[in-house]
Amino acid sequence: MNEFEAGRPVVLRGGTVLPMTGRRVLPGTDVLVVGDRIAAVGPELEAPQDAVTIDASGGIVMPGMIDTHRHMWQTAMRGYGADWTLTQYFVWFYLEHGKLFRPEDIHAGNTLAAIEALDAGVTTVVDWSHGLRTPDHADAAADALESVPGRYVLAYGNIQQPPAEWTGAPEFRDFVRRRITGGDMLGFQIAFDVLGDPAFPERPAFEVARELGVAVTTHAGVWGATSDDGIKLMYENGFMTPGTIYVHAASLSADSYHRIAATGGSVSVSTESEQSAGQGYPPTWAIRAHGIPVSLSMDTSVWWSGDLFSAMRTTLGADRSREHLEAHAKGETVTHCALRSDQVVEWATLGGARALGRDDLGAIEPGRKADLVLIKNDLSPVSFPLLNPFGHVAFQAQRGDVHTVLVDGRVVKHEHRLLGVDLAAARREVESTVEYLRSEMGDEAWEQGMNPDVPEAKVLDNPYTYTDYRSDATHRL
Repeated sequence: MNEFEAGRPVVLRGGTVLPMTGRRVLPGTDVLVVGDRIAAVGPELEAPQDAVTIDASGGIVMPGMIDTHRHMWQTAMRGYGADWTLTQYFVWFYLEHGKLFRPEDIHAGNTLAAIEALDAGVTTVVDWSHGLRTPDHADAAADALESVPGRYVLAYGNIQQPPAEWTGAPEFRDFVRRRITGGDMLGFQIAFDVLGDPAFPERPAFEVARELGVAVTTHAGVWGATSDDGIKLMYENGFMTPGTIYVHAASLSADSYHRIAATGGSVSVSTESEQSAGQGYPPTWAIRAHGIPVSLSMDTSVWWSGDLFSAMRTTLGADRSREHLEAHAKGETVTHCALRSDQVVEWATLGGARALGRDDLGAIEPGRKADLVLIKNDLSPVSFPLLNPFGHVAFQAQRGDVHTVLVDGRVVKHEHRLLGVDLAAARREVESTVEYLRSEMGDEAWEQGMNPDVPEAKVLDNPYTYTDYRSDATHRL
């Protein structure tokens, strides 16, 4: 595989290309990559003499997928909370055991999550990193992301302190100065939630984001935690911007959706999370009605899968299920699906690029960054016939069908094998983290943690500890 390390041009030959500029499908099409860019798209392209050829025939070439909300630090706990409710998640991470994570544990989770993303064709991930209790934790998170050849956005957060406190600390500014240099592969956001407290204790954090010129990403419309009150405070104080990503937005009113639409923000839908944990019904039906841009995310591997194939599939299922249920309640029948497979493929690619303000990602056309995925599996009976490529991506393909991945023009996976990744070292790191956490908690607490008791605290109204604010608004749709 040294042929890919020399920076030689790459041409993917004869695939079915989904350019994501409209609903176009380009069969028998080549994609030529020179440097970090797509140089040409078309049939039987003439390639430089030293180009490496990848046979894409029988496969689908699509843009790299973009996940706009993933708690990467939690990946070391993969599957541990499979049966949790959102309240139990809050208890385990926010109130009890999240504070046990050391910098090396953040590094372990981020490294594994970054590798996992590439393996599944997710070339850009927003690391919603709300476990950064100290600058050492933040450095560990950034170190891990920079050690894996993907594209990332570090969304800096700290659930153990008030947003105004950690964003105002000198060490936070020092971290931004040292680590966020404007490079192409590691972007930056600030991640915190707005609880709806009329005192608006989150205001200073918004002011820091504005001063630094970075976007805020926030869990909005989360049943039992954040509500319309938080959206109203953001709007009335002028902190809703086109770069703001509202995660979930699943239990908001039409008034909040109007405010998001009017200010140009976007919503990151985590359907697997919303339909299982209880943030609210996955809101694609509502945000489409308000013309709000959509991207997809998978939230955390402590519960669910780490690939966007599952995100696309469950998003289609949830939206269509609601549509049928509402029609049946009125004695009617749905004859045409309102949400189509090409739309969720767009949300998983171009939708994520738009949410991040990256007009050089998310589509296959000359001049865009060469973040590409080839879905092809000649050993699988599910790889043919290829009749509806968008439907095939959304309903038939899985991470095991990801044949080749390019990030920034670099081949990081080929013939179903990751390149330049030390999976054994990542395994050792994660095993060390699991051993440490289990030892710190004790066997009984570890076992009970998979179905933790809910303490008699105000966790149902507010899992954060920096304000005593309570509101019935979080329990109303």
